[in-house]
Amino acid sequence: MSVNWPRFVELIQAHHRFLLTSHVRPDCDALGSELGMAGVLEALGKNVLIVNAQKTPPNLEWIDPQRRLKALGADVQLAELDSIEVLLVLDTSAWAQLGDMAIVLRATAAKKLVLDHHVSQDDLGAEAFKNTQAEATGRLVLEAAEHLGVKLTPDIATPLFAALATDTGWFRFASTTGDTYRYAGRLVDAGARPCEIYKQLYEQDSLARLQLIGRTLGRTLAELDGRLVHTVVFQDDFKSTGAHASDTEDVVNMTLTVSGTEVAVILVEQPDGKFKVSFRSRSAVDCSKLAEVFGGGGHKAAAGAMIDGPYEAAERRVLDAVRLAMR
Repeated sequence: MSVNWPRFVELIQAHHRFLLTSHVRPDCDALGSELGMAGVLEALGKNVLIVNAQKTPPNLEWIDPQRRLKALGADVQLAELDSIEVLLVLDTSAWAQLGDMAIVLRATAAKKLVLDHHVSQDDLGAEAFKNTQAEATGRLVLEAAEHLGVKLTPDIATPLFAALATDTGWFRFASTTGDTYRYAGRLVDAGARPCEIYKQLYEQDSLARLQLIGRTLGRTLAELDGRLVHTVVFQDDFKSTGAHASDTEDVVNMTLTVSGTEVAVILVEQPDGKFKVSFRSRSAVDCSKLAEVFGGGGHKAAAGAMIDGPYEAAERRVLDAVRLAMR
């Protein structure tokens, strides 16, 4: 699926006041795409506000040195968003992933756009610009800059490099192509510094995160002759270690490194008793289809969903679905 860039450019040029948002539990592709797009739009003289349903995770605050990323209810109130002309949703096409920003999307009279690379999608009442073959939404923002005639700056290139690098597992996932490296090269030429970005992403762990990882990996189980591995993080783990919810980022990928593993699953208990489920696959199993069973979505190799507790029932439902898909 290719993006209709002439139509996208037309819409951007025709409006002045933009609101950017993305999904809850934001990752680098979400935040990096927002910040990169904000830089692109501002280079065109547009007025831009970035508002998400949740605050930026502490481990990713480095990506936003100017503190552009606002949280609805904490930094910005609903009434302050009345004057926007365009609401641009980046890196998701699902109602459930918008959190309280879904209220804004439903209520606004603004033009609604989506720029995304995920396979799964809901009808958000928006004009969608999607390329499900793209390895990251950050790449789509880079393409948008090109089509809009905006010169890349370090402030645009840095968050977009973080988006591209993280959504490809630092260029190790199957979604990585020759073009991925060419996009990355353009961002480096524009001022992104991979060594500094890598340091911020992977060399700033807290002792609390290491202890949380230890607990989580310590309860990892394998079945189906080692083809399926799964584990869980409970709220008590966060309380005991002092770790943040964002500290579970990438832990499911660690379990996928076990030799012979085809599918990895992690359940993370939420404060309200629900469980965030992450699926990873390096086989024919389609994670996006697994996630859709539970109202979630994502990609073939990586997807997620939210499921009601209690844990025993949630685990049984999730693992039964995975076992069925692995037959």
